[in-house]
Amino acid sequence: MITHPENVAAAVTPRRVPDAAPCVHALAPTVLLTPEAQVSLLMQVASKPATRAPLVATAIGGWAVVVALLGALVLGGCNGPRVVHESPVLVTGERVPLTDSVAAAAGARILATQLATAETRDSITAIATAGCAPDVCAALARGEVTLGMTEAQVLAATRTTPAAWRARRSGPVTTLSAPSLQAAPSDAAGEIAMVQLADGRVGAIGYREPQGVRLVQRAEDATRVGRARATADALVREGDAMVAAGDRTAALDRYDRALVLLPDDAMLQYRIATLLDQQLRPVEALIRYQRFLQQLELQRIDAIGNAHAKLADAIARAQQRIIVLERQAR
Repeated sequence: MITHPENVAAAVTPRRVPDAAPCVHALAPTVLLTPEAQVSLLMQVASKPATRAPLVATAIGGWAVVVALLGALVLGGCNGPRVVHESPVLVTGERVPLTDSVAAAAGARILATQLATAETRDSITAIATAGCAPDVCAALARGEVTLGMTEAQVLAATRTTPAAWRARRSGPVTTLSAPSLQAAPSDAAGEIAMVQLADGRVGAIGYREPQGVRLVQRAEDATRVGRARATADALVREGDAMVAAGDRTAALDRYDRALVLLPDDAMLQYRIATLLDQQLRPVEALIRYQRFLQQLELQRIDAIGNAHAKLADAIARAQQRIIVLERQAR
C-alpha cells in the first residue's frame, strides 16, 4: 500500500526524545523519525521499479549506520561528568548549635553510672567483711584473692561487681571467668583468668601469665616461692619443647630465665651445661657442670644431715625407752 504525500508529511514531523529516558538528556534536542514515517518513506522508495532494489538497500544500510552512531553517542553521554547537587550543611549566615548541653548530659550519665557502681561495690565489701576469718580479712585488705573465700569476697578483693564476671553454675560448683580478654579482672597478684568455687568457697584460682595460666590450688602455691616455682616450671617446659624443636638458643634463654627464679636447681644447671656443650662453648659449659656437681653434693650433704638428725632423734628416744622399761622390769 502507498501512503499519500500528505500523510507522509504529517508522519515526518520531528519530535523530542523525552527526558525520562536515562542518559538521553545529554543529546537533547535530537530529531528522530517516528516508526510510521520510516515505514512510509521506505514504501515510497520501493514503489519505483527503477530504483527499488538499490534504494531499499541503501536506505536500510543508511539507517543501520544512523542507529550505530546514535548508540555510540548515547553511550558517550552516559560516561560523561556528573553534577551532584548536594544539600548544604550550613546556609550562609547560619550558626553551629552549641554542644555544651550534649556534653553536660553525657557527663551526668557517666557520673550517675559511676556513683551506682561505687554504691554496689560498697555493699559487696560490707557483705564480704562481715564475719570474715583473719587471713581472709588480711587478703581483702591487700586486694588479693585467696583460697576459701566466698563469691562476695572475691568481688570485694578484685574491686569489681557481678557485671565484670561471667558465671557458670553447675550444682555446687561455680566458675567465674572474664567476659573478654580486654577487660579481665585482676587482684594484687596479677590478672585473673578463672576462679572456681566449690560449695561456695574458692577452691582454685587461675592467673594469666606470659607462660600460660598459673593455677593455685594449695595455700603454698599462693606464696611468693610458690609463684616463682610455677613460673620457673613453665619456663622449663617451654625450654624442653624448644630443645625438641631444635631451637637451642631459645631453649637456653628459657633455662636462664628459670634459673633466676630457682638458683639452687641442680637439674636446671645440668640442662644449661648440656646446651652450652653442644654449642661449643667449653668454658661456660665447664662452669655449669661444676655448679651441677656442687649443688648435688650440697643436696646429698643436706639429705644425709637430715637423715642423721632423724636417726639421732630415734636413737635418743630408744635409749630413753630402754631406761624406762629396765626400771619397770626390776
